[in-house]
Amino acid sequence: MLKSYTHTKIACYIGYITQAIVANFFPLLLLVLNGEFGISITRLTVLITVNFAVQLCVDGLASGFADKIGYRVCFVAAHLFAAAGLAGLAVLPMIMPPYAGFMVASFLYAIGGGLIEVLISPTIEACPSDNKKGQMSLLHSFYCWGSAAVVLLTTLFFWGFGTVNWRIIAGVWAAIPLLNAIYVVFVPIPSLEGGQKGLSFGALFKLKSFWIFAALMMLAGASELAMSQWASAFAESGLGVSKALGDLIGPCLFAVFMGIARLLFARFGKRLRLCLAVSSSLCMVCYLVAWLSPVPALSLAACALCGFSVGILWPSVLSLASSEIPRGGTAMFGMLAMAGDIGCTAGPTIVGFCAGALGDDIGAGLAFAVIFPVLFLILCAVSRLCKNKTDGNENDGGESAESSRG
Repeated sequence: MLKSYTHTKIACYIGYITQAIVANFFPLLLLVLNGEFGISITRLTVLITVNFAVQLCVDGLASGFADKIGYRVCFVAAHLFAAAGLAGLAVLPMIMPPYAGFMVASFLYAIGGGLIEVLISPTIEACPSDNKKGQMSLLHSFYCWGSAAVVLLTTLFFWGFGTVNWRIIAGVWAAIPLLNAIYVVFVPIPSLEGGQKGLSFGALFKLKSFWIFAALMMLAGASELAMSQWASAFAESGLGVSKALGDLIGPCLFAVFMGIARLLFARFGKRLRLCLAVSSSLCMVCYLVAWLSPVPALSLAACALCGFSVGILWPSVLSLASSEIPRGGTAMFGMLAMAGDIGCTAGPTIVGFCAGALGDDIGAGLAFAVIFPVLFLILCAVSRLCKNKTDGNENDGGESAESSRG
């Protein structure tokens, strides 16, 4: 066994890189698979929806069974599911009907992605550290670097070796969670509630602060994905840039800026709530400038800078929730992950509906998305009002738990 929690943190970082692979690799294959198997883009896009839907279900289910089964077992299983699904993209369509093979592979790596999302944040939060909010932000930066790496390296592979060899790169990406699953077997896993029993779902749902944090997670996810999912299409249709440049600004440059924000906060961030207020305010400006600016270059800069503005929202809400509801445990992190995923799904969908209602004007749809950071800023202020009351509830719950164990 490895004794240092440094190894635990490294395993968590690789876990979030795995999460980035699960979320970003398959969309890069859409045109490739359409050409090789004749499956329509619409049917292939359904598999992306399946990925997020399964992860959403796993977020909720894992909150209930992770503590019972054990974090190490779930941690290893998550990476094995992810590896099996990514490898399955290459193998399963050759041994069963192709679309069914892709569907099974999507289910497998989505299960892994959902488990990773529930397990890793509370694990890093439980690791000894003098700067927990910085550690959380650093952890989530690895999702950004993983996303950028998946887009860049897969594109370079296709350029050098041709899209016909896509199964090779699928195997390369599958090797990362497989190797990390072996690594996780030997790293120390900290006690997530400091030896205390975590709050039940019933006790958690009675806390007003929990619902505020859940709403903040939804708004953080919506603020992030509304721009990242539509930036490429907006750049192409609204600003007239090429598809290559649109893709660069969309999934790649956005992720890089988001990662930079998380790294800077991990290194220099001190006043968390102030940083959240500044970030959400900057996010509002980015959405409005992207829509209103008559200069395409300025609109493109706003799209990329939006990644910087939303960078710390998701991990910082998790840190706030963990500090103000210290016995939230797996149930809280699982429910907050579910709330975040709901926002990630709802944000781009709302932008799409608004754009369609306004004559397929993506810029106008993005302008409507400014409501997400506005509500985030308001709720962030409200959450401070619940802090003292939450602390009182926590103390009562702790005394009750102690009495029960006695």
